[in-house]
Amino acid sequence: MPDCVLIERDGPVAWLTSNRPEAANRVSPRLVRELQEACEAIHDDREVRAVVLVGAGDDFSGGWDWPSFADESGAVTAGSLRSAGVLDDPFGCLVALPQPVIAALHGSVTGGGLALALAADIRVAAEGATFCVQEADGEMPLVGGVTQRLVRAIGRAGAMAMILSRESLTAADALRLGLVTEVVSRDVLLARANAIASRIAGRGPIAVQFAKEALQRGPEMPLEQALRYETDLTVILQTTQDRAEGVRAFLKKDGPAFKGE
Repeated sequence: MPDCVLIERDGPVAWLTSNRPEAANRVSPRLVRELQEACEAIHDDREVRAVVLVGAGDDFSGGWDWPSFADESGAVTAGSLRSAGVLDDPFGCLVALPQPVIAALHGSVTGGGLALALAADIRVAAEGATFCVQEADGEMPLVGGVTQRLVRAIGRAGAMAMILSRESLTAADALRLGLVTEVVSRDVLLARANAIASRIAGRGPIAVQFAKEALQRGPEMPLEQALRYETDLTVILQTTQDRAEGVRAFLKKDGPAFKGE
């Protein structure tokens, strides 16, 4: 049986591909498990400095593969979801990566697919992509962190509208709300995601990691505490060899050779 998540490395960029095109890349327990294993493999790999998340086929992800989460009676319950590892934060493994994650979104980005996309740091959409919180009426997005990450991504008003109305967004809508950073044609989507990842990978990896950390944690803190946290990270950064290498390269007007040390 083919892997649900493929890992490929292109220099300092790791590509994670959701590989269930025959099922619109719907999220199954196996896909969640393989994604978590892939993140474990990447997390401490110093050679990987950015990650691109993509979906094979026509859709990034069409939602949750609900039948695959059913228990022996055929019902999807809190117990069966918890045993599958998805009830709380199945995509927290992406958020926890020290490397920035860029999601390249096309086709359907629905339900579990939207939850997966929201775990990325930067989201780029193809023209024609559609975004929706739920696959069907009568559901509430209690799995995957959609309600919590969506409100942090686009604000309370936008999140309320999406969740309560179950209205689909176009790529243009997603750009207007700040759900994605840009919209490009489908044929250049992967190249654009790779360009962003490559640019990030060329920067000092420790500085990038600290910036990601400050951006993730700071908004959850009181401003005064967040400013102190940022200062602490800056002070630590000054002690690294990469910081010295960056200064040297700037003064010498040549390319820095960052080692992540």
